[in-house]
Amino acid sequence: MRIVLLHPPHTAIGSRVPRENLPPFGLLCIGGPLIDAGHDVRLVNADLGPMPLRTIRREVLSHRPDAVLIGHSGSTSAHPTVLKIATALKAWHPDLTIVYGGVHPTYHWHQILSGTADIDVILRGEGEETVTALMGALEAGIDLAAIPGLAYRKDGLPHATPPAPMIRDLDAHRIGWELIDFTRHSYWGGKRAVIVQFSRGCPHLCTYCGQRGFWTRWRHRDPVRLAREIAWLVREKGVELINLADENPTSSRRAWKAFLEALIAEEVKVTIVGSTRADDIVRDADLLPLYKKAGCLRFLLGIEGTDEATLATVKKGGTRAKDREAIRLLRDNGMIGLCTFAVGFEEETDRDYWRLLRQLLAYDPDQVMSIYATPHRWTPFHGQSAHRRVIRTDLRLWDYKHQVIETPHVPAWRVFLWVKLIEATLQLRPRALWRAYLQPDRDMRHAQRWYTAMGRRVWLREITDAILKPARKGPTVADYWGAEQLPEEAMARTAPRIAAE
Repeated sequence: MRIVLLHPPHTAIGSRVPRENLPPFGLLCIGGPLIDAGHDVRLVNADLGPMPLRTIRREVLSHRPDAVLIGHSGSTSAHPTVLKIATALKAWHPDLTIVYGGVHPTYHWHQILSGTADIDVILRGEGEETVTALMGALEAGIDLAAIPGLAYRKDGLPHATPPAPMIRDLDAHRIGWELIDFTRHSYWGGKRAVIVQFSRGCPHLCTYCGQRGFWTRWRHRDPVRLAREIAWLVREKGVELINLADENPTSSRRAWKAFLEALIAEEVKVTIVGSTRADDIVRDADLLPLYKKAGCLRFLLGIEGTDEATLATVKKGGTRAKDREAIRLLRDNGMIGLCTFAVGFEEETDRDYWRLLRQLLAYDPDQVMSIYATPHRWTPFHGQSAHRRVIRTDLRLWDYKHQVIETPHVPAWRVFLWVKLIEATLQLRPRALWRAYLQPDRDMRHAQRWYTAMGRRVWLREITDAILKPARKGPTVADYWGAEQLPEEAMARTAPRIAAE
């Protein structure tokens, strides 16, 4: 079959502000297996530019595809755009099969198939194995009922097959690197960059996490094979930076240490950035020189509030002492700690924001980033927030950078001002400015300057949105999404549980 993988343009701040573009890793993950199955596969990355709708239609249809597979990592905020693209493609080519995948369609398959006739099939959960079975069935004209992990219309009504089993061996399906032009993808201020995934899932139970149930279980790739693949990317494709897509790559100390040692043995110069937990940094205090030698430069640490009661409510599992110690340890070992702090929980008051500011100052992070708690319907946080009012109903703003539900004790405009005050205070301190502009380490200085430049542009975008797209009290979360929480786990638990060693 002739297949087009379509990465839709994304309106979110994180996609538009950086003026750089990382490859659509999820589509590359299904692209490799499709190519190996004998299909003619092309990638249209409409996020580059971004492409206007008429250009997307022209680029997609120029390949005369039998099927178009659409997916985006920011799938909730990209969903309205996906619907527009699907409608435009179907209007031009009614016989085209449109397949939609990602976190949002995995859970909202019934709503999507009920609301539009332009999406034919939804791929639920991990896609590498399901998509090859789906394309084979479509090519042979076989009934889809026997393929797990799908949703489609049966007798005119939405119908889902049983959840697909999660993939046991993450190295069983190769990434379709040949689908991209590496020269068009950069990050971190012009460094040629790609996304790579060491592991899938997270063993922790944060109630608000939008992906913790999507992967079902934490699993990791073979450390040596992944190190070899990264070395190939560096030597053959000129890649300078790896952005780890993992929620928690360091869950297994043993596996993560093996990966670091294997990458060091490859003797390639590469920068690695990613996310992890403060607990793991503290646990790995003796391994941090190994982190640095392998190329690790920055880790995003989600501290999600400095009040111990809040941490317990959202089941974060961290402590203020470990958060503070992780920041210090990273700095002492020549790495950057980017601390994200979440706001928008129901109990918050002005006093809480003031305490948050004081606590962050005590933490002394190198970089800070704010996010807003967002009640995705497949998370426990949805149920906890069901009675609260939605203040931004446009799904394009559900990107964690816009407050979308009310904070009962503080109006949205004042929450916004508190967040900006916290960010400004942290980033304009003399020691923060010194780290950005005067510190002697060249790589650290570049990273800090790049992040400072990003911060200025993000601020301008956020302020513009606050003025042009103001918060307005709307329906409750239950009325907006539906009162019932959707099943959290996206895939069947057929693989043995892998403990975080």
